[in-house]
Amino acid sequence: MKNITLIIIFFTLLSCSKQKLSDKAGLRMQEFVENISSYAKDLKPGFIIIPQNGPELAFKELDEENGLDNSYINAIDGIGIEELFYNGTYSTDNYRLELLRKIAAKKPVLVSEYINNDNNISEAYKKDSSEGFVCFVRTKDNYYYTQIPDTIFEENSNDITKLDQVKNYLYLINYDNFKSKRAFIDSIKQTNYDLILMDLFYNDVAFTRQEINELKTKANGGKRLVISYINIGAAENYRYYWQDDWRLHHPSWLKKSYEGYEDEIWVKFWKDDWQDIIYGNDDSYIKKIIDAGFDGAYLDNVEAYYFLYFD
Repeated sequence: MKNITLIIIFFTLLSCSKQKLSDKAGLRMQEFVENISSYAKDLKPGFIIIPQNGPELAFKELDEENGLDNSYINAIDGIGIEELFYNGTYSTDNYRLELLRKIAAKKPVLVSEYINNDNNISEAYKKDSSEGFVCFVRTKDNYYYTQIPDTIFEENSNDITKLDQVKNYLYLINYDNFKSKRAFIDSIKQTNYDLILMDLFYNDVAFTRQEINELKTKANGGKRLVISYINIGAAENYRYYWQDDWRLHHPSWLKKSYEGYEDEIWVKFWKDDWQDIIYGNDDSYIKKIIDAGFDGAYLDNVEAYYFLYFD
């Protein structure tokens, strides 16, 4: 009985220790996002910053009971979330929903739902809309954000110049279905989405400022926002910054394999070498996004702190 008690105590302490380390990493991610925002907005006032997932970061000490963290809230312009009401089938994430309701009082919330039954498309849009969230629904054949859906929920001809004006958006970061950069541009120009969320690169070639400007007008003549995707929590081995001799643990900040994404490795995002890749200098990813004329950046994998601890 004594041994069992000792085992329980050990695992309880281990769990608490990991939680403290995760919280510490979360605070460093808060700082990372805030610094990215400060750098970008200094270079381009009004530049939009949208972190995806990790809603706990919006709260003091990552605890909703402490209220919103004003420093983080002021640094971001909205938040993106994947699979809130639907993750294949209907499965509400009530924990994140409660967090998002509090965040939505201050900032817009963009939700990407995933459904495996097309009959649920309309209902998914309605559920998010009823919460005041802006929704994008992807289906089974669009899991990796490769397609332009046929219909737009709450389509409009309004001029969209701020994130809180957005009523719908297109999330399209994989260009496998487009034979050329021009084919992609022409397809987007024919749509009426209020916001386009896309990748900076087509086959390793960055979009130019002129090309991005072409995308800032909807087919119906209204203005819209164009936002660039950027992964700040995992390194991608097909990006311009990747070096031929890099592999897991080399450099040492390439921390952990990313299950389900063989081309990505979770990074020790608090390390200077990684942060220098992301922001703060003329060759940084954020600077390239700004130079290309995007209206903002969508920061993916801010939830990296869930999986990484300091060592």
